[in-house]
Amino acid sequence: MTEFPSVGASSAGRLIGRLMGSMRVRILGIPLSYLLFGPLVAPVAALLFFGRLLGSRYILTNRSVQVWSSLGSQRTASVDLSEVDSVVIDELPGQAFYRAADIRLKSAAGQTLLRLSGVADASAFCNVIQRAVQARRMVQSSLAVINARR
Repeated sequence: MTEFPSVGASSAGRLIGRLMGSMRVRILGIPLSYLLFGPLVAPVAALLFFGRLLGSRYILTNRSVQVWSSLGSQRTASVDLSEVDSVVIDELPGQAFYRAADIRLKSAAGQTLLRLSGVADASAFCNVIQRAVQARRMVQSSLAVINARR
């Protein structure tokens, strides 16, 4: 499974998200902040959106979670699923506007192994990672039983 970070992965994107979510007042059902700030930040948001092409992508395989460059074929980080103990979702201020959050893969000692920034629909990707970690554990235990029989 492959996921690309949203605009909410960058600090500028989170700032725009905080700005857009700053006012609860609505005019004809449209938040006032959208009307006031939307036209001003739209060019910056468009640049950030297209700038994602130069960023990274997150790939989940049956063995690991990997971070690759978006355009090239260069892997920048990787964590084996057998090292992951828990998967935590951290929603930073401004990411709610994009329906995104950061996902942290943690070891049994509580250390953060890998942080996936600004994942759109992070709960779904987190759920898939958790299932893959569980499946990997089951495969490893089955292989241990099979090897013990020899």
